[in-house]
Amino acid sequence: MYAILDIETTGGAYDEEGITEIAIYRFDGHQVVDTFVSLVNPEKEIQPFVVKLTGIDQGMLKNAPKFHEVAKRIVEITEGCVLVAHNAVFDARILATEFKRLGYDYLRKRLCTVELSKSLMPDLPSYKLGKLCRSLGIPVSNRHRAEGDAMATVHLFKLLLHKDTNKAIIQQAVQTENQRKLAPKLQRLLEETPRKVGLFYLHDHMGNIIYVGKGKNLRSTVNKLFLKSGKKALSIQEKVVDISYETTGNELMTDLRFVAILQTQKPVFNRKNRRIYPTVAFGHPNLILVDKGRNVGEKSCILIENDQVIGSCYTDLAYQLNQLEVLKQLITPLKDNGQNRYLIKRHLAKKKTAKIIRF
Repeated sequence: MYAILDIETTGGAYDEEGITEIAIYRFDGHQVVDTFVSLVNPEKEIQPFVVKLTGIDQGMLKNAPKFHEVAKRIVEITEGCVLVAHNAVFDARILATEFKRLGYDYLRKRLCTVELSKSLMPDLPSYKLGKLCRSLGIPVSNRHRAEGDAMATVHLFKLLLHKDTNKAIIQQAVQTENQRKLAPKLQRLLEETPRKVGLFYLHDHMGNIIYVGKGKNLRSTVNKLFLKSGKKALSIQEKVVDISYETTGNELMTDLRFVAILQTQKPVFNRKNRRIYPTVAFGHPNLILVDKGRNVGEKSCILIENDQVIGSCYTDLAYQLNQLEVLKQLITPLKDNGQNRYLIKRHLAKKKTAKIIRF
């Protein structure tokens, strides 16, 4: 679970800033499940350059709650979460400082979308939130206001989760403490899994991925695995302490993600694929395969350019889909190997793809 946030402050000397606005979205890795947005009376003057930048002035904050009045809500919505922010060091420091003034130690793990973006998208011209979102076609409303910037960070983080084929983000966030003490362990894990198409990841007590599975109905697939009584299945059931999952929207995206994860993670309980795939051609060198996404309004895209499999992504804006250079920034690379080409060709032969763009 993640708490994606943005904080606006008064400006001023280091560790003397006060919060003027805060927005927090509790995000389960797939959707926002809780929201907290509020102006905050910092009980101190706002620097003039900050007023100009954010539009938040002293008059707007006169009747706003003070930090101690919203502190409990902040603790509740971030409980059990990893803090995610664009420049997370700053936001985490500001929160810790405010809580320290109340005599409370506020400690949370954190992830920074600046650092993640630099790692997963190393060739972008700028990693400032506004410019980064512009280059990726991510909409930003109310720039330099907490609610707008935090929601832009939610969209950015969803993209980063998709690009993270090594699953480092998920493994950092997996909660493994004391999981072994849970008696109805397998039932709990099953209840956390949705009835949607996608992949699931079983983690051991160290957070490592020990098994990757896929299915059109994830809960049904996990249930079947937990009901098996073979030696391998029983060993998995004994070692698993947590589960994470990702929905994909359609069968082809599931298959391609499954192959990519097996190649990068090499989970101990997954069989190695020794199949030799036939050479296939797509019939056109430049294609964008468009299909259903993970939720209403979203589309999945697979890019083939110069007869090479380039990668996949999700988009919810026609602008992103129609601007090839923007689309390429969203793409998570896929290997142009025999297995991926075979999976795509097989899917095309079934005529299940919603739309094919030739360029």
